[in-house]
Amino acid sequence: MANIRLFSARACPFAHRSRLVLSHKHVAFELVEIDLKNKPAWFDSRVSGYGKVPAIEHGATRIWESAVINEYLDEVFPEPALLPTSPSERAVARIWIDYANTRFAPAFGKLLRAQSSSEQNEARAELIEALAHLEHNGFGQSAGEGPFFFGAQPSLVDFALYPWFERWAGLAHYRDLQVPAEHKHIARWIEASRKLEAVREHENAAEFYVQRYAAIAAPPRQVQVA
Repeated sequence: MANIRLFSARACPFAHRSRLVLSHKHVAFELVEIDLKNKPAWFDSRVSGYGKVPAIEHGATRIWESAVINEYLDEVFPEPALLPTSPSERAVARIWIDYANTRFAPAFGKLLRAQSSSEQNEARAELIEALAHLEHNGFGQSAGEGPFFFGAQPSLVDFALYPWFERWAGLAHYRDLQVPAEHKHIARWIEASRKLEAVREHENAAEFYVQRYAAIAAPPRQVQVA
């Protein structure tokens, strides 16, 4: 027994990453669902230094932030390895995980939350640019025969990116944006990722995200005053 507790939230893409990594490595864990709108008082003080999910307890060890958690899991449970062996390729992996954190995920969220036409147009262009960079300079340069970022097997990069593509159904519903058909590397990667056992184990239906994103993506209701 690995003696791991994962504090997670079903809709959180960052927590989704760590669920995927644990399941892909076949590491047994206890899943503790946290309601982020009504967090228990003990969560911030005892579990997560940032008050966010994911966070893990592994024996006496507490760790938060998904990228840090996932590298820790890859070191403690080394099979199957989710980072390349060479220092240069490991650096490339970390660059693209950082890209997911600082460029791609924020662009996704910006478009989802944008309300006015001008805000949506700006955010849409930003996300389309981020997708193109991922297609041509990410998968297009690293995957080789693919279908995953470093080839035939998934890596921490793949698990860092995938949760936003599962959530794309919500973005398509509210912002009418599909992943451009010309992005062949991304399309092949999405198809391969959806077949992974870990992905299937934690998959939510498209309608889950449509309902979940209604409060932040739909325009605010206009209240008429008589």
